Amino acid sequence: MSKYLVILLCVVCACEIVNGSITKKEKDEIRVFELKKGDLTLKVTNWGATLISLILPDKYGKLGDIVLGYDSPEAYTNDTQYFGATVGRVANRIRGAEFTLNGIHYKLIANEGNNTLHGGPRGFSDVLWKVVEYQKDGDTPKIKFSYHSFDGEEGFPGDLFVTVTYILAEKSTLGIIMKAKALNKPTPVNLVNHAYWNLGNHNSGNILNQIVQIFSSEFTPFDDQAIPTGNFSSVKGTPYDFLKPQVVGSRINQLAKTNGYNINYVLNKNHVRDITVYVPNHAHDEIRDAAIVMDKRSGRVMKIATNQPGLQFYTANYVKNEKGKDGFVYQPRSALCLETQAFPDSVNHPNFPSTIVTPEKPYKHLVFFKFSTDAPHGF
Repeated sequence: MSKYLVILLCVVCACEIVNGSITKKEKDEIRVFELKKGDLTLKVTNWGATLISLILPDKYGKLGDIVLGYDSPEAYTNDTQYFGATVGRVANRIRGAEFTLNGIHYKLIANEGNNTLHGGPRGFSDVLWKVVEYQKDGDTPKIKFSYHSFDGEEGFPGDLFVTVTYILAEKSTLGIIMKAKALNKPTPVNLVNHAYWNLGNHNSGNILNQIVQIFSSEFTPFDDQAIPTGNFSSVKGTPYDFLKPQVVGSRINQLAKTNGYNINYVLNKNHVRDITVYVPNHAHDEIRDAAIVMDKRSGRVMKIATNQPGLQFYTANYVKNEKGKDGFVYQPRSALCLETQAFPDSVNHPNFPSTIVTPEKPYKHLVFFKFSTDAPHGF
């Protein structure tokens, strides 16, 4: 391909992204893919590498879908809640839509006041990904998506090659493996899966009676724009303390400012073995416990483990009158988002773990969800 054609294509792509529109060609290429292993059935779409459905039995053996979303994959092109999406290039918020890296100042596209949220107006959740590997069933069902983010996309520096793999492993475990390689320039990367979970079923109402444990002794306090101040605070004596299992609704009304939970936790560095042992090729990665969720009515339990330093806990505070699957209308506090991640606005806080990816230092984000109906100790 000629140099001039490459430049022309980049200009066309940039125009489409600024306009925030989806082309007819993109819409025609949107597909749904299914993975099935044992009692688990997962559905994803190549639009935003999005998780759209996870069906599994409750304690009575009745199947149900525990992920909020829409009936058709095309509906995700108009989604404002990031239901199940792969979010990037940098998830969460960047203050002032700007940062400085190696002496160069970068100005991003703001899409939440003066700040950049979830990668900008058209981040990774609003683009078509390629399917590069797909195995529907068998011993290790999986699907791998890829996306090439061009230099300057939403204002971020450098070309970035990204892959997201969904895999169903043994012992009812879903693994999501997010990788990124900087092709020519250093750049910040923080990829997140933004699934909205309701272990009672996506249409079972609010999650206030569900029980959560989060393996974190500290959180990053935030300002009036929901951006970390750069400090760390103890969870002790606050509504954010989930070191021991707590009912979600027991203290949520103390958080009137955010209408519920919307906070980044600093995960403790204790490692687990019950999940990683069942995930091929990742048994030796440094994985830590993140959280456990239980819905007593259905008996479903979800354990989360990751190699990331943070966990964003969000109780769907701003989901209102959102028409979802089967015509069910989602309201605030209808789901739990438990997003393993780097800390928000890390690129502007040198004391936070670095999110800078270079050609020599690629990015790898592992998160595993293990499902059962066995009540954990203390629940």
